Amino acid sequence: MSPRGVATPDVRERLFAAAERVVERDGPGALTSRSVTTEAGCAKGLLHTHFAGLDEFVAELCLDRFARTAAKARELSGLAGQGTVARNLEAVALALFDSGGLAISGLAMTRPAAALRIRAALEGGAPGFTAIQEAITGYLEAERERGRVTENVDPCTVALAVVGTAHHLLMTGWPGTPDPRPLMTRLVAALVDG
Repeated sequence: MSPRGVATPDVRERLFAAAERVVERDGPGALTSRSVTTEAGCAKGLLHTHFAGLDEFVAELCLDRFARTAAKARELSGLAGQGTVARNLEAVALALFDSGGLAISGLAMTRPAAALRIRAALEGGAPGFTAIQEAITGYLEAERERGRVTENVDPCTVALAVVGTAHHLLMTGWPGTPDPRPLMTRLVAALVDG
């Protein structure tokens, strides 16, 4: 446990990672500011020092994880012409399920105030599913120009299918349900190889 008055390095990420572990292990109902700080091994009030409350914390956690996946999706443009299209696209699709994706999406759904904050941030331009979809579309257009994706593949539709399916799986899954990754892998292969 960090002693009082001593700076805790990388506080946000430490608390976010602790929250993911709590939710993955014990479910969304177990998330409290105390369970997060206990899991993080830090002072009980640290979460409230950095966030206005648990709803703001949950919203910021979700937005942080969206931003990470959106950044990974933007990296796709640099992979055009390298590796295989399916593997490159699969890496981004599967990234949506990293960092406790199922647990965190379930958490956001159980906290209406957090969900409203997330929606407002996304409407204000925070990166989310739309940014991921746009990055996938741009990547597939670049690959089609290189002849690595056939002309009958519509980049916008494939991007929507990948992001829409991931969203569906995140919103209808929860910890303990079958791993959605094999479904995403098969979907990506069917969309770009089929």
